[in-house]
Amino acid sequence: MYKKNFNKIKYLKLAVIGLGYVGLPLAVEFGKKRSVIAYDKSNERIKALIKGQDKTLELKKKEIQKAKFVKFTNKINDLDNANCFIVTVPTPINKKKQPDLKHLIEVSKSLGLLLKKGNIVIYESTVYPGATEEICVPILEKYSRLKYNKDFFCGYSPERINPGDSKHKLKNILKITSGSNKKITAIIDLLYKQIILAGTYKAESIRTAEAAKVIENTQRDLNIALINELAIIFKKMKIDTEDVLKAACTKWNFNKFYPGLVGGHCIGVDPYYLTYKAKKIGYKPKIILAGRKLNDNMDKYVFDQFIQELKRKNIALKKNKILILGVTFKENCGDVRNSKIVNLINRLVVKKCNVDIYDPFVRNIKDIGIKDKKRTKILNITQLNKKKYDGIIIAVSHTKIKRMGARFIKSLGKENHVLYDLKYIFQKKDISFRL
Repeated sequence: MYKKNFNKIKYLKLAVIGLGYVGLPLAVEFGKKRSVIAYDKSNERIKALIKGQDKTLELKKKEIQKAKFVKFTNKINDLDNANCFIVTVPTPINKKKQPDLKHLIEVSKSLGLLLKKGNIVIYESTVYPGATEEICVPILEKYSRLKYNKDFFCGYSPERINPGDSKHKLKNILKITSGSNKKITAIIDLLYKQIILAGTYKAESIRTAEAAKVIENTQRDLNIALINELAIIFKKMKIDTEDVLKAACTKWNFNKFYPGLVGGHCIGVDPYYLTYKAKKIGYKPKIILAGRKLNDNMDKYVFDQFIQELKRKNIALKKNKILILGVTFKENCGDVRNSKIVNLINRLVVKKCNVDIYDPFVRNIKDIGIKDKKRTKILNITQLNKKKYDGIIIAVSHTKIKRMGARFIKSLGKENHVLYDLKYIFQKKDISFRL
């Protein structure tokens, strides 16, 4: 059976659809070993990738150029040459905090028009349990006029990419695989084994794989929510949260999490996918939603704490100068999607504060989503002037921000200023206060 399936994957003509943080590394890794059609609807993105330029900064030019068997394209008809499609398009939430599957639906319609007998469609985008077979498969059947699990097949292999993480790259992260039947599961598993050094894990079903993905980030979200709530309590009790964590960590089974702003395309989104499905089947989640609500409101808590400290130091709020160090949703990456620091900046701008932003990974103010661009500026490090700011917030623990050092960062503030360390980068003696 193994040899039979191995021979089959040799004849798979692979296409990766969506070349963002997930799709590009996937296309490049496969492209080092086999022919891959790498599709993205953005012509600008394709032109840049052909030159070896990745705006996400996840892959360097040399790495992209190693993928000698990749064809980058924004022409949907080029996918007609493929018989195995891997879908890696975004699945965000809408303003009502409900799943937004428009990209997934759009791609499924396009693939339905291209599907032929024997083709395989593998989804990697995060969804709620059941979405692949309840939403995507009927669309594929409708537009292809083919029958699922008879004429064409599907799989689900959740992405586990961690932007900005140089250690946990695609090939070093164990991959969950699944298929619409045992034979297809085996083929999909062997396909991913070609590039995943850490190995693979075959889930019992597509729904199981979908559920495994969505609870990974839900669990992390809840752990951070607990620590955030404890930090709020300890602040009222005038107890330093880090001191408490250090003491608690002396127990062998204590899991260490730090308080903070929870954003990004996974942790701040995936719990809503799970709770959406839970409500659809008649169960109203309690713990998951409570944790999400707390984390969603943390930017307001941080803002309130910062304003209180400014008032305590008799620093006028209007027309003051605030410096935000870091604006991406996590360290050492350029991803600003669902960044709660953007929410924090918008709150400051509404209060007529003038906000300067320094982030080594962000160059354009248009990429951030600031409400009042007249009061905000993106600066490079040479533009950071000493004794200029009434308040400084260390918002992201980028390595380059850490290397600036507490002495330099403090020198940027006026004689009377507030230095708020959200990321526990520096010692208590070097800052005004921390989360």
